[in-house]
Amino acid sequence: MTEQECIARARAGDETAFTPLVESYQAAIYNLCYRMLGNPQEAEDAAQEAFLRAYSQLRRYDPSRSFKTWLFSIASHYCIDLLRKRRLTWLSIEDEALPPHPALHDPTLGPEESATRREQTAAIQGLLGRLAPDDRTVIVMRYWYDLSYEEIAEATGATVSAVKSRLHRARGALAEMLPGERASAAAAPARAATPRLAVGGWPR
Repeated sequence: MTEQECIARARAGDETAFTPLVESYQAAIYNLCYRMLGNPQEAEDAAQEAFLRAYSQLRRYDPSRSFKTWLFSIASHYCIDLLRKRRLTWLSIEDEALPPHPALHDPTLGPEESATRREQTAAIQGLLGRLAPDDRTVIVMRYWYDLSYEEIAEATGATVSAVKSRLHRARGALAEMLPGERASAAAAPARAATPRLAVGGWPR
């Protein structure tokens, strides 16, 4: 079945038709939640909740929209709600392509290169943990998933100009503090690999 066929059948009440959609997007949604929350277990729980919410709200999905963007919107808003409860402080992120989650690393990398990548990832994750929730969302969507400004605006409910402004401000703010952050983050441990989410019996 195509993605739209799965969606149509799931909207008609076929729970099993939702399973292929979860399998297609579970890694992306988990990693979005991980980058937002910085904790593997919390990310797994948040991803599971995001899919449950997507299933329960499926009749509200507009087929003319990107399904991936719609899922990102649900997951990011849920994570933002969690982050706001933590009362995180404001910071920003650098203007460079960010390294992927360790679970997405190339298995052909040598031990030294893999260790360097893990250190870099841990340092970046530490910076993400200090971002304001809304800014963390646009950074992750832009640099990890290469979403366009328009897609980010659609997912977050912001304007394109607001997305561009937030990204520009965040990159500039971090440029001066990044060297010190890199030096202090070298000993941070690697994160857990992407777990496989439960996909049967929606909703639970």
